[in-house]
Amino acid sequence: MTHVRRQLAAVTAALALTATSGAMASPAFADPRETEKNPTATGYGGAVSTVDPEASAAAIEVLRKGGNAADAAVAAAATLGVTEPYSAGIGGGGYFVFYDAKTKQVGTIDGRETAPAGMPTDAFIDPATGKPYKFTPELVTSGVSVGVPGTPATWERALERWGTLDLGEALKPAIKVANRGFVVDETFRQQTLDNEVRFDTFTSTQDLFLPGGDAPAVGSVFKNHDLAATYRLIANEGIDAFYGGPLAEEIVNTVKAPPKSGDTNLPVPVGFMTTQDLANYKVLNQDPTKVEYRGYEVYGMAPSSSGGTTVGEALNILENYDLKGMKPVNALHHYLEASSLAFADRGAYVGDPAFVNVPTEKLLDDVFAKERACNINPTAAAPEPFAPGNVEDYDGACPAAVAPLADETDTENISTTNLTVADKWGNVVEYTLTIEQTGGSGIVVPGRGFLLNNELTDFSTVYSETDPNRIQPGKRPRSSMSPTIVLKDGDPFLALGSPGGSTIITTVLQTILNRIDLGMDVSEALAAPRTSPRNGLTVTSEPAFIEAYGPGLKSLGHDLVPAGDAFTSAAEIGAATAIEFNPDGSLTAAAEPDRRGGGSAMVVKPARPGK
Repeated sequence: MTHVRRQLAAVTAALALTATSGAMASPAFADPRETEKNPTATGYGGAVSTVDPEASAAAIEVLRKGGNAADAAVAAAATLGVTEPYSAGIGGGGYFVFYDAKTKQVGTIDGRETAPAGMPTDAFIDPATGKPYKFTPELVTSGVSVGVPGTPATWERALERWGTLDLGEALKPAIKVANRGFVVDETFRQQTLDNEVRFDTFTSTQDLFLPGGDAPAVGSVFKNHDLAATYRLIANEGIDAFYGGPLAEEIVNTVKAPPKSGDTNLPVPVGFMTTQDLANYKVLNQDPTKVEYRGYEVYGMAPSSSGGTTVGEALNILENYDLKGMKPVNALHHYLEASSLAFADRGAYVGDPAFVNVPTEKLLDDVFAKERACNINPTAAAPEPFAPGNVEDYDGACPAAVAPLADETDTENISTTNLTVADKWGNVVEYTLTIEQTGGSGIVVPGRGFLLNNELTDFSTVYSETDPNRIQPGKRPRSSMSPTIVLKDGDPFLALGSPGGSTIITTVLQTILNRIDLGMDVSEALAAPRTSPRNGLTVTSEPAFIEAYGPGLKSLGHDLVPAGDAFTSAAEIGAATAIEFNPDGSLTAAAEPDRRGGGSAMVVKPARPGK
């Protein structure tokens, strides 16, 4: 069926003139649009880094008009919901970290999705067979995978706590982009094609993202009038229009009775969400995690995210070693082992603190880290995965006590998006938001222009009473999102984050290592080839990393394997963004030069050459 429709659509797609009620592809010469991507920008007055030039331009526009970092971050995030709809949007959730220049304090918002109140612990078991649903593409393409979204509430809370604009004003740039459209690039088209079978399963998703039977052509202009109308509704009526009223009913109906097309044989298990779940959703104000590393203060996201605890614990372990004095291969060996140790503890102890007693302070205790460092052999990789440390029995001495090995399966997918913003007053935002895997659940809410998440697949797929990440009604699934702000003597030094599922943690950790320990500047630190040690028998790595360091690390016992997954052919890890705060008062925004098609770094006032 798909093949036939694509043949019928060939001429239309080539001309890029396909239109539907919710989306339209039209010639790229209609009017000027932000398409140029610069991976590095240095200047003054504020800066932004995202994966998309339209989103970066939206943030810069807000900053130039006098808005602050929180205002600009919400504007950029809403625009990413238009231009990066397979990675983020109002159908998902995320974590927002803010540095307040006046108080010199860091605050965070937990906008993670929640399980419906009526979700049973055996929700991932097929009642027809008594066995778990096949994870992909069945479980990830389902109503049962959809969590109660937190993104609209996050935007409102961020503006209330730290912003100067109301939500309606902050949404204006995104509404403009949704109406006039953005230029389709190779990444957008390829991501659409990668999800073609899943998208073909639902009439609403076919209409929006496979108009005429094919993905929008590269160079065409993609418009999303339905999303513009949804944004206008929220702008005019506030988030109550999302968490209640007709839109809430439509979201629930989509979860419980997905609009199946009949063009694929995916079973699409239905979900358990109710309008009361949406009405009851709350974002959470949280204190950040904090560790000291080489004289820097590193702030991250506390549970329900595992990012702050895992990055922080790994840094605490690494602080026991003089990485600068080592050869790069030896420094990387210690990074691989420290990260794996922290991942062992993540699996054993971290979940939603509303349901699980997470020992956050102990995981971030320098004494605990010193004891965990006892497990690192400086000349050889561990022959098997590390067992968790014993948080109830540690004194910093070797040999170290251990706890039972956690039974963990990594189900996080590699999509998501991240943005970094700083303003002229010195406020900083690091924000990671997501709908889980690329394309989320694959289900567009009919007539509303946005995809629903499949975040509940981040719960452990097999229920166990001892698993901190087991399914429980109302619970937030554990996340790896790691928005991070690094201070020096109380002032911003570096802000960074990345998408990438559980590889987010290692991307942020390795970038900090590159910048602080290995002498790279921020752009080099972000662009350097990556590896992602997560306490497995093999270490997922980019081909360039294997080429550069594989022989040396192999001699130490590490087994590096090329990156890649079931959803994309790209052998990439992460798509990070960062801003560094320079001694002369300037800002350097850094984005990916190549990964995910390259990112977009912008500043309000570019520095003149030679200055």
